[in-house]
Amino acid sequence: MTAAATIRAYYDAFNAGDMDRFLSLLTDDVAHDINQGARQTGKDAFAKFMDHMNRCYKEELTDMVIMVNEDGTRGAAEFIVNGTYLATDEGLPEANGQTYRLPAGAFFEIRDGKVARISNYYSLPDWIAQVGG
Repeated sequence: MTAAATIRAYYDAFNAGDMDRFLSLLTDDVAHDINQGARQTGKDAFAKFMDHMNRCYKEELTDMVIMVNEDGTRGAAEFIVNGTYLATDEGLPEANGQTYRLPAGAFFEIRDGKVARISNYYSLPDWIAQVGG
């Protein structure tokens, strides 16, 4: 699978809520740089992160643009996050079903057709303003 196809499959699985397929596209030692947070390492840590996210948020990513380097080892994606805040996330404003729309991006390292690193970026102050924080 090409780097662009790997990234597309990653986001298609995310949008479908297919966590088995989503996690199958990660290397076992995946590095996950959380927006404005620490790096987590490993597929198990990523799965726990996604369990938490799926409990607190329902999101669909649209307007996807995927870019990759010539040798297929790096990529990036720019998109819009269309979400609903389902359950209060610790340290953040109280959830009551607020919706939000955020521009976001991610950088990828691809190894053997799988995501070896993903670094996500979006504006947390913009999100907080949208959910009434």
